[in-house]
Amino acid sequence: MTKYVAGGSYMLNEVNYQSVMTPEDFQTEQRMIAETTKEFIEGEVIPCDEELEALNYERTVELLQKAGEIGLLGAEVPEEYGGLDVDKISSTLISERLAKGSSFALSLGAHVGIGSLPIVYFGSEAQKEKYLPALVTGEKIAAYCLTEPSSGSDALGAKTTAVLSEDGEYYVINGTKQYITNAAFADVFIVYAKVNGTEFSTFIIERSMEGVTVGPEEKKMGIKGSSTCPLILEDVRVPVENLLWDIGKGHVIAFNILNIGRFKLAAGCLGAAKEAIELSAHYANERTQFGKSISSFPLIQKKLAEMTVNTYVLDSVVYRTAGLMEERLNQVEEQQDVGTTSAKAIAEYAIECSINKVLGSETLDHIADEAVQIHGGYGFIQEYKVERIYRDSRINRIFEGTNEINRLLIPGTLLKRAMKGELPLMEKAQALQKELLSFVPARTFSGALDEERHLIDRAKKIFLMVGGVAVQKYQLQIEKEQELLSHLADMMIAIYGSESAYARTMKMMDAKGEEKASHAMTMTKVAVHDAFTKVEMLAKEMLIAMEEGDLLRTNLSLLKKLSRRSPVNTITLKRQIAEKVVTAEKFIV
Repeated sequence: MTKYVAGGSYMLNEVNYQSVMTPEDFQTEQRMIAETTKEFIEGEVIPCDEELEALNYERTVELLQKAGEIGLLGAEVPEEYGGLDVDKISSTLISERLAKGSSFALSLGAHVGIGSLPIVYFGSEAQKEKYLPALVTGEKIAAYCLTEPSSGSDALGAKTTAVLSEDGEYYVINGTKQYITNAAFADVFIVYAKVNGTEFSTFIIERSMEGVTVGPEEKKMGIKGSSTCPLILEDVRVPVENLLWDIGKGHVIAFNILNIGRFKLAAGCLGAAKEAIELSAHYANERTQFGKSISSFPLIQKKLAEMTVNTYVLDSVVYRTAGLMEERLNQVEEQQDVGTTSAKAIAEYAIECSINKVLGSETLDHIADEAVQIHGGYGFIQEYKVERIYRDSRINRIFEGTNEINRLLIPGTLLKRAMKGELPLMEKAQALQKELLSFVPARTFSGALDEERHLIDRAKKIFLMVGGVAVQKYQLQIEKEQELLSHLADMMIAIYGSESAYARTMKMMDAKGEEKASHAMTMTKVAVHDAFTKVEMLAKEMLIAMEEGDLLRTNLSLLKKLSRRSPVNTITLKRQIAEKVVTAEKFIV
């Protein structure tokens, strides 16, 4: 049996592109689930848009229950509890297609993801039987309660407490949770509290329990159609059977669920990015200035091209990661390990989930901003959807752990796995030091995208070189050098993104031929060269921050050698990409 690909190992190995999951690999059943989701959003949700944005709770719950009728609330719930138990590719497609529903996508996503999955993955048999069937139909709505007024990124600093009663029958829980999605109408709350003030644990709390109070709606910048309220818990008596998993295991649940949330967030950002491109390309064709459509202006074309390239990268990243998770889960099931769950498959790819989150949220932010710019003054008017996409997108860089926290987690997790012996990171870095003494960059390339493959390989070498310098210099104190860790994270993100696009395009070329894959090839060229430029810049900044004198000059010389490449005319390439998008009036591969 083939071993699954280890999380984070892409930084140390060349990708086998034939094994990478891509959108071109979707099966008929997966496409049908995506189409069902799309039809539901367009047929049921969008016609109710004004009511939803005005926080009509009854309409939101009604639509959630309609989603339950067609299986959208139970996609990741096992069949024995009324769910569909679909594969990770299908559930990712659902998340992407929901995005067009704006705030409703968040209401549904919070219910099926962070609200229900803690019970799916960590609940006892009795808890699953009690809660999951009602969550699958929408009879009950779920909410996830981690953040507190004094603890956001520092989730383990929560002050909510749980004290076991003298008779051992229930826990008395006190505390306040903040920014709780679906709070106004949720029936089931996944709440984190410290047993005896120290042991971080998870509880299932019902709205009907005495002492549970929901505060007023927050007045938000965006996602206005989703409910966001505080949850106040005053001497709430929670039966001991509502403890989720074990005492003191709350952090395991929280971090696994956050990984899921980060990945699903990226899929939602992908859907919104595609919609923004479609709206922008259509508007650019319709809008005339100086006697011609603005889509004919090179600077508008440049925006559309860059929006499209960045979305192609994100599209490739999201489904590559979904494929890795699905493969890992299948390996677990084949081995029949006791107690393993989907969460373990996702925990394996904590690095990739954080990459998805940062890349997805920042890609959408850039695309939403450019969409407004293309629309000009009309983009600032609520009548145009891009205005809402712009406002709604901003929260994604804060949700599910801020992007700053995720940037620290990405290289931090890689280093921890290396120190545990799970990844040969230090061995690779040491081997590279010897290789660099006689390193000669390739000067000739044969075959389409061959140079791009070499650039991805060299970008990994650059990461190992500067990362090795950082670890040698700071050792265990490196966690205090947040700027350097952020630079390493951005290198890892750029490499994972460009490699995902490369792998997808190579696979497409093999299946369809270079002519039919020419648009993807052009996008990949731009993506890889832009990513390489970023890696080179980040590495240079790191070396200058860490070293001086002869040592700095020596390493800058090595970096220059690793960075040598032929120039590429990206202006012309982007014009070619823009021509395709303007003609199609949508994201096109």
